[in-house]
Amino acid sequence: MRDAPISETEAELSGTAAPRRALWWVVLPLLAFAAAITVLISANPLARFNNGAPPVEDIAFERVILAGDGIRALVRAGGSEPMTIAQVQVDDAYWQFTQEPPGPLARGTSAWIQVPFPWVLGEAHAIKLVTNTGATFAHDIPVAVATPVADSSSLMSQAILGIFVGIVPVAIGLMFYPALRGMGRSGMTFLLALTVGLLGFLMVDAIGEAFELAAESAAIFQGNVMVVLTAAASFLILVGVSRRNGAPKGLALATYIAIGIGLHNFGEGLAIGAAFAAGAAGLGSFLVLGFTLHNVTEGIGIAAPILRQRVKLSTFAWLTLLAGGPAVLGLWIGSLAFAPQWSALALAIGAGAILQVIVEVAALIRRGEGPESGGLFSPAAMAGLATGAGFMYLTAMLVKI
Repeated sequence: MRDAPISETEAELSGTAAPRRALWWVVLPLLAFAAAITVLISANPLARFNNGAPPVEDIAFERVILAGDGIRALVRAGGSEPMTIAQVQVDDAYWQFTQEPPGPLARGTSAWIQVPFPWVLGEAHAIKLVTNTGATFAHDIPVAVATPVADSSSLMSQAILGIFVGIVPVAIGLMFYPALRGMGRSGMTFLLALTVGLLGFLMVDAIGEAFELAAESAAIFQGNVMVVLTAAASFLILVGVSRRNGAPKGLALATYIAIGIGLHNFGEGLAIGAAFAAGAAGLGSFLVLGFTLHNVTEGIGIAAPILRQRVKLSTFAWLTLLAGGPAVLGLWIGSLAFAPQWSALALAIGAGAILQVIVEVAALIRRGEGPESGGLFSPAAMAGLATGAGFMYLTAMLVKI
């Protein structure tokens, strides 16, 4: 016996009921959650565990500025309850201070602490914040120097330094382009593997520095997790973008290499600028030359995928700015608005971008198309990988401070 046909009205009612049921199964868990929160707040079952101990407190120093009127420190609270800064010590002596904005610091909020302390050029100083519960949080100034201000003279000096650290070495590396164009199959494999080697070093270096900076940031940012998630997101997003029209090669691959190197140089500039602002680094001519030598290979790595193409001079200029220009921007930001969590974030983005490029260049070697053939495990590829990583490691000895 056949079932009776469903009328149009019944079909419409059935189609309307399905979304309503789905909406109800979304609303029901939210109502249950709201009820649980209401019970927790009203019953306060945690009160019986209160033994009089003070709440957990945490303060991170994000930035310290030394100026003519004393010391200013940007601090961020990360405790379980709002906390009040009651006293400030500098070199074990109590000083009057002002706080902006005033009042208790809630979790995740920040404030500027101004202390009229007559700091001494070249001396080491120690700042200690004391909360109303007696907890103390210290920050050391290894070498006291005036924090750079945003004037035309300082910005120009930092731009010149950024050009020598980022743009000049990339440009020098790209100048090898004509000499490298005549290389055969093994030579091309060597150069592409050299690119993987130098990028691998940069990725490990960026991740290491990102974790160091993340450890200095407020606990609320969950520094190590932030670095890992940001690097993974950067990698996946760039892979998705680069694979829209198939695996990148030629000029497209060179552009991605330049982007990855540029993001790393941005983080490098942040570190140099922050070191200047903190007085922790005196970059002499030898150290600047060390950075230049260290980064020359980056230009060769950018040139490797385009050795079989005719490229306009303007394209070389664009690739140079893309890879080296961020060093200037990093120097400016690092010296004028440094905060450890944002520097760690920038380095993590760079590490993810570099990993994406490593995957693409390795895939190009593995595919062995045309003159780039040779394979990932050929002698030329192994030699290039070792040369790239080894050169970067050895020259890094000149710039690590």
